[in-house]
Amino acid sequence: MDETERIERRLKLHDLRVLMSVVDEGSMAKAAERLATSQPAVSRTIADLEHSLNVRLLDRGPRGVVPTPYGRALIKRSVTVFDELRLGVKDLEFLADPTAGEVRIAAPMIMAAGLVPAIINRLTRRHPRVVCHLTVDMPYRALEEREVDLVITQIGLVAVDHMEVEAELLYADRVFVVAATKNPWSWRRRVSLADMTNEPWTLPPPNMPGMVHAEVFRAAGLGLPAATVVIASVIARIALVAEGRFLTLASESAIRFAGRDMAIKALPIDLPDIRIPVGIVTLKNRTLTPVARLFIDCAREIARPIARAKSVATRRRQVRDG
Repeated sequence: MDETERIERRLKLHDLRVLMSVVDEGSMAKAAERLATSQPAVSRTIADLEHSLNVRLLDRGPRGVVPTPYGRALIKRSVTVFDELRLGVKDLEFLADPTAGEVRIAAPMIMAAGLVPAIINRLTRRHPRVVCHLTVDMPYRALEEREVDLVITQIGLVAVDHMEVEAELLYADRVFVVAATKNPWSWRRRVSLADMTNEPWTLPPPNMPGMVHAEVFRAAGLGLPAATVVIASVIARIALVAEGRFLTLASESAIRFAGRDMAIKALPIDLPDIRIPVGIVTLKNRTLTPVARLFIDCAREIARPIARAKSVATRRRQVRDG
């Protein structure tokens, strides 16, 4: 019997769960309470694990119990083990009843308020017994910790070249100048970006990740206008624009989804062709549940008209410039 086989025979899922609980709680006593067992039983399990693996898994210090590098490595793989087991159970449930299941999605606020609800609406209309769990903000962390199945986000905001992450592009979002339908600028047929630099603008904070505002103005040979109102949330900026006085820049999907019920309009300005890539981010080598794959299918369907519109606009621009 080789060493790996010997460890496999002695290692139990319960032992890994005990180790993870001790690290989560930072104390063997608290882990014992969480697991409804005794502290000596927890201590004995950890000692047996360390003996079987022949490494020290935990350090005990003034701030409680913390994992050693060996402990962190084992916990990382243990999270994967329990995650795959959970996904396996979900697969069995789906096979028993293909009309039901759960999918866990994470997205930044702008996607969570627009694109993702459109996807969820289509999915749950087709499969009324599917349950969707949506986590807003810090989507990449939720994915790495396997708390969600997938992330819908601006691809440039996550490390898609990370060895454990892969991305599928849904569309490249075009940017527009947005005004209220009652704003006089929305009545004009011929207007340029330079004409509007002295108007009241609402813009995101400078250097906010994922924002292309400065890049759009710079590509047009202009400086970024002074903002009258600085707001991080694009939804709040669009809502302020709808009041009448202000202008902002927003992506087509934000206008189409988050701003669909607001009295706003994308102005007919020939802006530099700067796109925001939007897509689905998943963990490599992680099997998606059948319901997660259904969600992705709906996401592709919702995104297709936007992607097609981009292709038509690009061809028209190429013909015009050629």
